[in-house]
Amino acid sequence: MTPFGRRVRELRERRGITLARMAEGLGVTPAYLSALEHGKRGRPTFTLIQGAIHLLGVIWDEADELVRLADLSHPRVTVDTAGLDPEATLFANRLAREIAELEAEDLRRLAGVLDDAAARRDQG
Repeated sequence: MTPFGRRVRELRERRGITLARMAEGLGVTPAYLSALEHGKRGRPTFTLIQGAIHLLGVIWDEADELVRLADLSHPRVTVDTAGLDPEATLFANRLAREIAELEAEDLRRLAGVLDDAAARRDQG
């Protein structure tokens, strides 16, 4: 399941909207929407994101969050390390090989490292 798919499903269920009803409102099949929620489809289109925002009745921060999550929800990621330090290539390959074995806490810690690096970059 992608971050976008998980959030859409949470919002949909909280509002009592069935998968079939939401799919109809978006103009897609229930199978497609289910695949999107489960990360078996690529990143959703801008039109689909906007439709989901409208159907789910979300505004402001929740809408921005859905757009951000959609951008971060491609289920098959390619990491281009050409021209980077060999350590970057090593890390990208290890992550690709081992990510399925990581626990949620491991993923949160790695995300924290990335957040810290982004904060340092933004300050400097």
